[in-house]
Amino acid sequence: MTNQSSPARTPQDLNESITGGIGDSPLRPDGTLKVRGEFAYSSDLWAEDMLWGGTLRSPHPYARISSIDITEAVKHPGVYAVLTHQDVPGENIYGLKVADTPALAADIVRYKGEPVALVAADHPETARRALAKIVVDYEVLEPITDPELAAHDDTLPKLHPEHPGGNVVRYQPIIQGNPEAKADVVVSDVYTMGMQDQAFLGPESGLAIPAEDGGVDLFIATQWLHVDQKQTARALGLPVEKVRFTMSGVGGAFGGREDLSMQIHACMLALHTGKPVKMVYNREESFYGHVHRHPAKMYYEHGATKDGKLVYIKAKMYFDGGAYASKTPVVVSNATSLGVGPYEVPNVRIEGWGLYTNNPPCGAMRGLGAVQPAYAYESQMDKFAKALDMDPVELRQLNAVSQGSTSDGQADVRGLPGGLSNTSHGEGVVRGVGYAVIIKNVSYAEGVDDYSTARVRLEVIGGEPVALVHTAAAEVGQGLITMKQQIVRSELGVARVTVHAADTNVGDAGSSSASRQTYITGGAVKNACEAVREVLFDRVAQRFGENPADLSVAGGKVVSKTTGVLADLVDVLGDDVIEETREYHHLQTYPMDPETGQSRRVHVQHAYAAHRAVVEVDTELGLVKVVQLDCAQDVGKAINPDAVVGQIQGGSTQGLGLAVMEEIKVKDGKIRNPSFTDYLIPTILDTPPMTVDVIERADPNSPYGVRGVGEPPTISATPAVVNAIRNATGLNLTHTPVSPEHIVGAWPR
Repeated sequence: MTNQSSPARTPQDLNESITGGIGDSPLRPDGTLKVRGEFAYSSDLWAEDMLWGGTLRSPHPYARISSIDITEAVKHPGVYAVLTHQDVPGENIYGLKVADTPALAADIVRYKGEPVALVAADHPETARRALAKIVVDYEVLEPITDPELAAHDDTLPKLHPEHPGGNVVRYQPIIQGNPEAKADVVVSDVYTMGMQDQAFLGPESGLAIPAEDGGVDLFIATQWLHVDQKQTARALGLPVEKVRFTMSGVGGAFGGREDLSMQIHACMLALHTGKPVKMVYNREESFYGHVHRHPAKMYYEHGATKDGKLVYIKAKMYFDGGAYASKTPVVVSNATSLGVGPYEVPNVRIEGWGLYTNNPPCGAMRGLGAVQPAYAYESQMDKFAKALDMDPVELRQLNAVSQGSTSDGQADVRGLPGGLSNTSHGEGVVRGVGYAVIIKNVSYAEGVDDYSTARVRLEVIGGEPVALVHTAAAEVGQGLITMKQQIVRSELGVARVTVHAADTNVGDAGSSSASRQTYITGGAVKNACEAVREVLFDRVAQRFGENPADLSVAGGKVVSKTTGVLADLVDVLGDDVIEETREYHHLQTYPMDPETGQSRRVHVQHAYAAHRAVVEVDTELGLVKVVQLDCAQDVGKAINPDAVVGQIQGGSTQGLGLAVMEEIKVKDGKIRNPSFTDYLIPTILDTPPMTVDVIERADPNSPYGVRGVGEPPTISATPAVVNAIRNATGLNLTHTPVSPEHIVGAWPR
């Protein structure tokens, strides 16, 4: 049906009837369910005749396994299976970057909590009792717990003898200009950062169901379906197509779900018993069952002219990767390549080591590899400002990279917000202000072909046009589902957009990490929509004699640039379906030179964020209250402005936690506080007012000009808060998180 006699209406006019596109802030489809406690998480999964799986874990950080006796456990009533490394049907090895992790320990355990045996039983309590009856004879060995020692002491045992670097997972230098250049003013110090946990509220969980074709279906909370699928299939000795993964409700991730936890174990038990098997970690097991943020020790030295212009930087950074490699190679890459910060420094020598130890394994966590050096270089910038008697904001602006962003207007600290921390009557309370500006890479780097796949289907259902979008991208709370709907609405001009459950029946989408999904999966969805539109426009052009290049779609109608509305989508589609699958690949990146760290393009994109923190410190009790935490961040283009602000606020709060309370305490390779009673995370009472300045400076090489959003605020919040505490107290503060004893024990009297 044509409408050529009516005044021509533009796509913008027609799209006024369709809300929820790019630039709008539609409600999340899962938001209400989550607020009401009605959302189905992976721990809520259930199947008829389901068994429960459990894991026996090593009590030692480093030991040789002499024997495993499962006799009594097998006899326990209600037990259907007891499995050890001998029952791994395929290769007993996996890993994200380096295949070095056994599905079940065979001869050596390398950290406390390493999986040794599995049980499937008719009740979780039955499984727990059966696990207690497994007898493992260990020869306890002396653990390696000092990463700096592991880097340089060749007499230490090699935790992975097959690894060519010994206990060094990766060493990477960055050399530029003349690292031996001289400067008028020199500032140096040694900074340490504790081990942070992702602290997601939903523990590791999933349900494995054996299939009639001899394969298995796993419903799982993860960050990367396809990489999990490949690693699991290898361990099961099955072709990839027989190991099918479907995303289930995720209760937070932040990098902690990139590595495998119970995926192989649940599938092994399901295939062995022929029954569905569910596994759910309790909180303590979760602390042992996933990777954490790398603790770091960082030696930093900066030199500058008398007027504050940076001349050189020297740094040595040691990252404790724990027992297995996980993302340690990437942490070293990111930390060294970003270790200068968002500053112009002509002369650079940075060295980074990622180490094997017998401490808990560390891997991906929000801000991967950029959080640790940002704390160091931003502490250095504040110390420089003090040494040069300069305003800390002016010093940062003087040395900022030309394409970076600064927190303009934040230099004026008069009339600061916030009230008394209420930790005392105010006698010992002092106030401080701190700033931090950071740089973070977005997406994968160093030559990785980073891409995502999207399938988009357009058809008529119930008399109206409906689009279906299908990707394997993991929604882990960041708003990915809403983002995909917004792009499809804008690109295809339809109001109804259904999002297919993420699974491995569509091409790989990569991990929900590295602030990449809006960029990469958003690009794939955009490409697929454009392909659907191309088929649609060819059909319309043939019917109406129009040039396809002159056509657009909006408000459920096909519109001609010259003649206006041509037809309703419903009429054009009829009973037909248009379905297209497309990939999106970002610009090519290149590896870092192993000797100089130089690269044609090591990262595809950089994101920038700046924070100002205002704190009140009770110097008598050592307590800190953050009373204001403001952020300015360049996001390129805000697809969903409200969601962007939410990401920045959430990331800022996580960075605040690292600054003043979050640390896994490890002694002799053993976690001392594996619970939310003893591992503290910020609550709403700890979260201050936040002013968020969303800057939109489009990246010409990304879809819609977007930049990654999720990680940068976490990175800059931590040093801003610590700098504010340092400003308030005058203390050096070289460790984060800052604890009460750091304040009270060193307070000058």
